[in-house]
Amino acid sequence: MSEENDDLLNEQEENNETITRVTGMYKDWFLDYASYVILERAVPAIEDGFKPVQRRIMHSMKDLDDGRYNKVANIVGHTMQYHPHGDASIADAMVQIGQKDLLIDTQGNWGNILTGDSAAASRYIEARLSKFALDVVYNPKITEWQASYDGRRKEPVNLPVMFPLLLAQGGEGIAVGLSTKILPHNFIELIDASIKHLQGKRFKLVPDFPTAGIADFTDYKDGMRGGRVRIRAKISQLDKNTLVITEIPFATNTSSLIDSILKANDKGKIKIKKIEDNTAADVEILVHLPSGISPDKTIDALYAFTNCETSISPLGCVIEDNKPLFIGVSEMLRRSTDNTVQLLKSELEIKLGEFEEQWHFASLERIFIENRIYRDIEEEETWEGVIQAIDKGLQPHIKHLKRAITEEDIVRLTEIRIKRISKFDIDKAQQKIDALEDQIAEVKHHLANLIEYAIAYFERLKKEYGEGKERKTEIRTFDDVDATKVVIRNTKLYVNREEGFVGTSLRKDEYVCDCSDIDDIIVFTREGIMMVTKVDSKTFIGKDIIHVAVFKKKDKRTIYNMMYRDGKGGPTYVKRFAVTSITRDREYDLTNGNKNSVVWYFSANPNGEAEVVTIFLRQVGSIKKLKWDIDFAEILIKGRASKGNLVTKYAVKKIELKEKGVSTLKPRKIWFDDTVQRLNVDGRGELVGEFRGEDRILIIRQSGIVKTIIPEVTTHFDEDMIVMEKWIPKKPISAIYYDGEKERYFVKRFLVENEGKEENFISDHPNSQLEIVSTDWRPMAEVEFTKERGKDRKDNMEVNLEEFIAIKGIGALGNQLTKEKINQVSLLESLPYDAPEEVPAEEIEVVDETDVSEETTEESKPEPTTKSESDENEEPPASLDDKGQTSLF
Repeated sequence: MSEENDDLLNEQEENNETITRVTGMYKDWFLDYASYVILERAVPAIEDGFKPVQRRIMHSMKDLDDGRYNKVANIVGHTMQYHPHGDASIADAMVQIGQKDLLIDTQGNWGNILTGDSAAASRYIEARLSKFALDVVYNPKITEWQASYDGRRKEPVNLPVMFPLLLAQGGEGIAVGLSTKILPHNFIELIDASIKHLQGKRFKLVPDFPTAGIADFTDYKDGMRGGRVRIRAKISQLDKNTLVITEIPFATNTSSLIDSILKANDKGKIKIKKIEDNTAADVEILVHLPSGISPDKTIDALYAFTNCETSISPLGCVIEDNKPLFIGVSEMLRRSTDNTVQLLKSELEIKLGEFEEQWHFASLERIFIENRIYRDIEEEETWEGVIQAIDKGLQPHIKHLKRAITEEDIVRLTEIRIKRISKFDIDKAQQKIDALEDQIAEVKHHLANLIEYAIAYFERLKKEYGEGKERKTEIRTFDDVDATKVVIRNTKLYVNREEGFVGTSLRKDEYVCDCSDIDDIIVFTREGIMMVTKVDSKTFIGKDIIHVAVFKKKDKRTIYNMMYRDGKGGPTYVKRFAVTSITRDREYDLTNGNKNSVVWYFSANPNGEAEVVTIFLRQVGSIKKLKWDIDFAEILIKGRASKGNLVTKYAVKKIELKEKGVSTLKPRKIWFDDTVQRLNVDGRGELVGEFRGEDRILIIRQSGIVKTIIPEVTTHFDEDMIVMEKWIPKKPISAIYYDGEKERYFVKRFLVENEGKEENFISDHPNSQLEIVSTDWRPMAEVEFTKERGKDRKDNMEVNLEEFIAIKGIGALGNQLTKEKINQVSLLESLPYDAPEEVPAEEIEVVDETDVSEETTEESKPEPTTKSESDENEEPPASLDDKGQTSLF
């Protein structure tokens, strides 16, 4: 083979053809390309916060700047002198800078970040540099320059930006092998943080998005890799059937948001009637709900299944010394601030040199004219003689100068016109010198106190440009939305008890309940087997199913009451248990594990109800007691793996339900977490109260709206809520309000008459407003009167609201408080009152199954409830009633 190759090479050499070996030529190509993309395209520099294309756009705009607007197409064309790429990429980059509304003053249709509409063509829109850009971005005297790509022009290596611009604008780019995603931060907060850094104080930065919204920065991690920011749209309830979205998450727009809502509706995750997009300058998306759909649950469902909640993972990567550097936003701000200090120092040093040069020449000029040294050159015939004569004439007068005289200085003196010499004013010349000395002293002071000067610089920026740049994004901690609790029940669950199948496709079999495709279901069989599995079209569990329902994870309030026979011919046991956590698709044996065990009786109780059942034994031998009652309220609630209490060791004939029970669980304690504005049962926040089944929460808003609601963890609360507490129906509400129509203050006391209905207890006039409201039994108020001109102010009046007015209807106007003009009304400490005590319920605490051993030892077994004698062990058939109770006869 090698001989053939040699022959081929010889033949080609004879034909004057050359072979160039490419082995190794492409080894470095990929690395070169990756380095180019990283350094010249995708990642911003830490010095000025610009990518190369952005820096060249800003430089071109400065070249063209004359205070008037320029066509963007003209700016793009000018930028192509510096940027070796197409016009489309330059125009897109310029639109992105313009939409951030910081460096470019725009004119025309520049697109809309809220709706996602693109900008008009570059020939139709115009731009010029903003005052802020002219102030902080440019200074040719301290700019380092380099040749452009073709060597024809000079462009800046970095612009002397004296502001943390990268953090203000944010930046995003995908390079080869790495990427960057720096989120935008608030203009004012960045300045405050820079000042704190200069003062040696700690600071913390979190993003602020131009689309506003609500954000949880708990896991921000200073913008480093691995961090996460959760952002939500701002959704409120317009009325009982309408939601309104007024702010959207960052990196989304109204079009993509509406598409995600429609997609979730099509999949059955949420249920909506229609959507209206009224977005113009501000976002307004109306979501209309069908009647009967909970607005609170729909809000949570929008967060769970649509782009109303998004998650962004920041990644702080910048270019420093031609290398990528991964740092957090705090370090970026420190470096930017320190760089600003150095730039300010360079500016001051240049100014100082310029002032000293001006002072030097002004002093020379005064000496030259005041001492008439120009006369010494009248007889000189050569240029060298002129220079020497002037130098000789200046020598006696230059001891106070700060540097030596150069030939260049003397040449400048010779260029002074006769007209200027003839009109020279010594006093004005001295004033100019004195002014320059003051300026020199000021600059030296700034250099000596550079940090204070930098702080003053940042404070000036805040004062001049901070107006209208307040924080837009609300900072809040989010509660996780449990998707299974807010998803719409979009399908039906069926069961074939005899064959042991459950699923959504068994339409010919028994209907169980509505469910969603993300739900889990819990199933119990006659053999005492329990399984939790995902909803599917058809799943085999096991023959003789006695109970099936949608499973609620961590549900301690649903209690299962059960009696079972332990093995063939074994004793009968009774047990009560909750199922809070499981492994999906695993079979759990609820009996003692012996073969041929069978469940005699089973019931599922959503609120821990404990019924009374009657036990019937078979007549065998000399058994005397064949019938007795068992109250499940006397059975301790334990874990599902517990053996249970012994009922009897003899054969049971049947078990019948004698009496339905009431809940044996403690009232549920509910807390309100002000951080996330949500109710919870986990002890976070302030305790609202202990709630039983029908107890409600009272809510009063500043707008004069009162309502009562059933406490649910999915409830959303209005921003103007001023009262939230457990509602006591017989406890009156006292209020003082200003009636806009009558222009008087009125007092009223009332009871909430319609549970669950929103009612306005002040007049509907637009000028009406609620002054104070109290839910105490005997509230006291203090009235401060307005001081009339020329008269002493009247003494404050104390009002006992209980005595002032009797309890009336919620729609009553109330009694007029006073005819005098009122300055303000405030609540005082209420009078003592012994409120009626609530009757406590029978309390039986649920024992968490994780605290109960999987095996019940002999020492831990409870005493048997009852015993009798029998030897027969026939297995009775099963039947299920409509209350979730199974009785096996």
